[in-house]
Amino acid sequence: MKALRIALAIAAITAASQAQAVGVGVRAGTTGIGGDIGFSVAPTLLARVGYSYLNYSNNVEVTDVKYDGKLKLSNGSFLLDWSPLGPFRITGGLILNDNKVDVTGTPTGSSYTINGNTYPAAAVGTLNGTVKVGNKVAPYLGIGYGNVATAGVNFYFDLGVVFQGTPKAELSANCGSAIVGTPACSQLQSDVAAEQAKLADDLKRFQYYPVANIGLTIGF
Repeated sequence: MKALRIALAIAAITAASQAQAVGVGVRAGTTGIGGDIGFSVAPTLLARVGYSYLNYSNNVEVTDVKYDGKLKLSNGSFLLDWSPLGPFRITGGLILNDNKVDVTGTPTGSSYTINGNTYPAAAVGTLNGTVKVGNKVAPYLGIGYGNVATAGVNFYFDLGVVFQGTPKAELSANCGSAIVGTPACSQLQSDVAAEQAKLADDLKRFQYYPVANIGLTIGF
């Protein structure tokens, strides 16, 4: 994502240098902690280029398996703010995201339950996976208040939805020393494949990512 951040910075500097009104903003919310550079395009139309980032760890349990999850948010944004009614606006654009969750399966007590079958903890060497968004380039639509390029110090907020597509899940497991080379190892691999399918099915409801951000701006 380093190349993405560089490209966003270049685009923002180039566009801002040609704009009549320019501002910068810092924000926090469901897309992480980040900032925007805004500039005027027309009397009621402003553009924004932004980036946000966040790492967050949490326990998740979406199937029979408990996971230690590490959420990694990384979002670039290209947005247009249309303000026909003063500071209230309608916002649309694109989100370039590399959002993902790295998961590590953890035993419940001294065992794992995978696809309905129970394995002693010693039978499972590792159980790891990654959940990634379906669309790397995702449409965004929302509403908000305040514009980054408004002169002076102001606040702004966004409420909207990223249409990120159905997340994709990948799971893999290594057999523990207790079952390596046995039919139980083959069964474990089969159960992990079935668990991956269940996880993918459970994730279908997350194809829409809610956005709620608030921040401060300085306009020039």
